[in-house]
Amino acid sequence: MALLDLPATAPLPQAAVEVEQGPVHPQLRMVLRRVGLNLLVACVVPGIVFYTLFVSAGIWPAIGGALIWSYGAIAVRALTGRRTSGMLLLTAGVLTLRTIVALAAQSTFIYFLQPVLTDLLIGTAFLASAMTARPVVTRLAGDFYPLTDELHARPGIRRLFRRLTLLWATALLAKAAAVFTLLVSQPLTTFVLAKGIVVPVTNAACIGLTIVAATAVARHEGLLPSRGAILRTWHSRHSRTSPATR
Repeated sequence: MALLDLPATAPLPQAAVEVEQGPVHPQLRMVLRRVGLNLLVACVVPGIVFYTLFVSAGIWPAIGGALIWSYGAIAVRALTGRRTSGMLLLTAGVLTLRTIVALAAQSTFIYFLQPVLTDLLIGTAFLASAMTARPVVTRLAGDFYPLTDELHARPGIRRLFRRLTLLWATALLAKAAAVFTLLVSQPLTTFVLAKGIVVPVTNAACIGLTIVAATAVARHEGLLPSRGAILRTWHSRHSRTSPATR
């Protein structure tokens, strides 16, 4: 439960007032920490809970355990007065729907088919939203970086959100096709193991590409320090502490 106390969605530290050069933006490591904690609580831990219970106790305890974790994480944040990320709410909602349908049908096949259909629907929604003024990624970005109306209006930021929406749409549709192929062609134990590899690898690749692209645009837009500024700061600090300068 200690993990739930981590401030995954707490506001990133910013200056209370603006200095002459403009507002102080979060450092990259703080943004990455926020992204990592959000993903850990909303996606990674429920997956670990599910697989551990599946191996040790069976499919239905695994389904219940993943659902309990998600609602427990939401409850802890509500009780401590902290904002719950959209990703965690989405995960809990999807797991709830999957569990209700699977229990009604008394079918584990239906339970595992649902995320395939979910990825298909969400991927299609991402693809359609990329053609609108507010792609889906625009609405989720606030979970990871404090965005203002001025930032939303920048052409470079808007292009980034559209391209990331297309990236995730492609990944979701490809993942749906791969998981469905595994579901209909492999026994349950093999399927769960293979899915536990395919899904995290796909998600990790997309997250990595998202971070690289977002970091490049953020530096270009002045939201993060450039590589040159980072190197100058590093050299300045080390030159002050090196023996040669004493």
